Amino acid sequence: MPDDHGDVLRDAWDEMIDRLGRAREALESPDLHAPPATGPRVLAEGYRYLLGFVHSAIERAFFGDPAFPYFRRSIQVIDKATIDNADAMYLSTPVDGRFSYRITGHLQDSRHWRGEAPAPSGPTAPQYVIIEAHTGYAGDSGDLGELQPGGRGNTGKLDSSELIVDDDGRFEILLAPERPTGYAGNFIATQRISQRSGTTFFAEHVTVRFLFHDWEREESPELLIRRLDKVGEHPPALDAPTASAAMRRIGEIVDNQTRYWNKFYDVILEAHGDRNGDGVSFMPRNDFNTPAGASLATGGGQSTNVYAGGVYDLADDEALLIDAEVLEVPAYMGFHLSNVWGESHDFANHVSSLNGTQAIRDDDGHYRYVVAHRDPGVPNWLDTTGLRSGFMAMRWTYPQPTDRLPTVTVRKLLLGELGDHLPSSTPRISQEERREQVRVRQEHVQRRYRQY
Repeated sequence: MPDDHGDVLRDAWDEMIDRLGRAREALESPDLHAPPATGPRVLAEGYRYLLGFVHSAIERAFFGDPAFPYFRRSIQVIDKATIDNADAMYLSTPVDGRFSYRITGHLQDSRHWRGEAPAPSGPTAPQYVIIEAHTGYAGDSGDLGELQPGGRGNTGKLDSSELIVDDDGRFEILLAPERPTGYAGNFIATQRISQRSGTTFFAEHVTVRFLFHDWEREESPELLIRRLDKVGEHPPALDAPTASAAMRRIGEIVDNQTRYWNKFYDVILEAHGDRNGDGVSFMPRNDFNTPAGASLATGGGQSTNVYAGGVYDLADDEALLIDAEVLEVPAYMGFHLSNVWGESHDFANHVSSLNGTQAIRDDDGHYRYVVAHRDPGVPNWLDTTGLRSGFMAMRWTYPQPTDRLPTVTVRKLLLGELGDHLPSSTPRISQEERREQVRVRQEHVQRRYRQY
């Protein structure tokens, strides 16, 4: 290799390292909206969080080719972010929406998607699946301006309420700018024309969410994707200019993502206090905001979700008693805790999340949850894992919009007073039963994220 190629690669490496150093500054700088320091664990988790972006960026920069796509885990145990859903397997791949793609898949028993009871034993499909084609990649710009109209947006979607599956559990989905004449199969549009400006947008990414309820039985479907005009071909070999561009891209992704999400949590969610001067915080402390549908103005998210969020901040002897009334049965529901960086807590080894199968509903139809540092011995406890403060997020999935949204109320109590405020019929959970809960979680997470 000529020496000048070596110089190009070394220069790109140095630029990448410089950008990673800039990203590190966002872990502590108030000017870069770093969360308030509340102990050494918070900063230690911040460094892990930053390296998670590095892990993801390497794969995206070197292997994210829309001509030869494959589904990668966009969030997993080693690179959590964005107040992720503990029940979700997140997948993503870049695409070029001007071309046609085909997704093929195979899944286990999916009768529950049609309102039928699954088989009494054996593996089943996830509770809910959604595939979305969209422009942009949240956070890549480093600028909150991407939340404005005309920024990121979906071009098409398909979920498990509509997915056509054959008797063997196999399915195909065509992705193309327009549905072909006479085509009646599964389809996702990769082109959107703005009604406001007439501008044509083409999808740049396809994301998939598998949402799990029954962590003992539900398994991830098999998914393959191919661009139809590239089947059987191969990408060009790596060269110095391409590798250099990829290294610069790694630094750019990590720097922009770290700064973007810091600012998003502080300015948009107001997680650290009121920022717009109206006297309240969008993510209230020891409370929840009003449940609302996914909106680009508050970060987007899964298009069929209704979200509610807040921040817990509890002393050792305090607890939150959260009362949720779900007026219309959703396709999926979950409640999750995260640290101040938006990493979900260690949901494999702690009961730090509960979904619609795991949570117990009281006799009056309400779900009552307890957020506390210590186990109060009730079924719907969410474990803070010892972190004084962190995010709380509730999600409800409605494939068709509903006006009957859930309601959530919160009361902060001393942990010792909790029994006075729970229904007398609330069951008690032994330490053996709690360990069994954790065993199921540990095994499910190993299966969900297995590397072989």
